[in-house]
Amino acid sequence: MALLGHRYSKLDVRDLPGDALLRADFNNTLIQAALAQVAQATAVVVATPVYKAAYSGALKAFLDLLPQFGLTDKLVLPLATGGSQSHMLALDYALRPVLSSLAAKHVLPSIYATEAQVQWSEQEGLSLDQNIFQRINEGVQQLSDSLLALRKISANDFDPIPFSQVRCSV
Repeated sequence: MALLGHRYSKLDVRDLPGDALLRADFNNTLIQAALAQVAQATAVVVATPVYKAAYSGALKAFLDLLPQFGLTDKLVLPLATGGSQSHMLALDYALRPVLSSLAAKHVLPSIYATEAQVQWSEQEGLSLDQNIFQRINEGVQQLSDSLLALRKISANDFDPIPFSQVRCSV
């Protein structure tokens, strides 16, 4: 799949076997595949519900399975939903430190939406309030721009200089 010219894949932590998550069963093939998916990613969008001022336990269990530096060189966009604005700081005070401790290259500004801003119905699917829709678009665009900037930097790495052309002065 592609979005804004970037390939992406989806990983629903809630679909991983709960017993394997809680027991940190690294031999479970679904856990192995999920960890490999994160390892191969250049960017990660982390989305979670917030309840009682904390991100989901399933997400915490999965993040605990990542290696100590499991987000090294990755860009991360944190998203969350919750019942009210009262829980929005969970992103910056609970989730962001964990993502940073996993050595993310850059954690972009978090986006939090209340239940009133995000509606779901079986008939119509997901419906977003205009304000949150705009903020999500801006966050995804910032993630895309950051990825493109990284590609440009690596594509324009310095050409090797032959040793015969190196000049030193003391």
